[in-house]
Amino acid sequence: MSGLLIGYARVSTDEQDLTAQRDALTTLGVAPERIYVDHGLTGTNRARPGLREAMAACRGGDVLVVTKLDRLARSLPDARDIVAELTAREVKLSLGGSVHDPTDPVGRLLFNVLAMVAEFESDLIKMRTREGMKVARAKGRLRGKKPKLSPRQESHLVELHHAGAHTSAELAELFSVARSTVYRAIERARPAAPSAS
Repeated sequence: MSGLLIGYARVSTDEQDLTAQRDALTTLGVAPERIYVDHGLTGTNRARPGLREAMAACRGGDVLVVTKLDRLARSLPDARDIVAELTAREVKLSLGGSVHDPTDPVGRLLFNVLAMVAEFESDLIKMRTREGMKVARAKGRLRGKKPKLSPRQESHLVELHHAGAHTSAELAELFSVARSTVYRAIERARPAAPSAS
């Protein structure tokens, strides 16, 4: 009796979608209920609940299926550890439909190259993120959230408030902001309030 196909999919951020990976795994023959996922976790993080469940679901003779190696691991040591664990348990690994044979020298070489590329890509992403933050900091852009109101809008809001023509709720609607933004603007203008009235 041939083993089961167990699928694993992962995306690094909560904004990313798993649909493409799920569809690819289904196309490769994995039943939807046997697909385990991790959402918002990087491949460099080995403590992934979805991966743990997928590994636990595998029995001898089964095949763990991933669309690409970088979904499984983002570092060479991790990729090797996972394969060693699967091999010891007589579980095969399928990368996009191609079953990896750890006893084949060419297969092993290809696997190591793919793992090194995944690790390299991960390092590049980290480096670009650090560089982007450094540039943003240098340009003064990395100072928290952008204010909801421009200085001119804020002073207009405060003037309207002092005129007493609108409630805080109406001001919030008028300027398309939350009521808390209105309160903060009024609070900031408080020392200047006597002269403005």
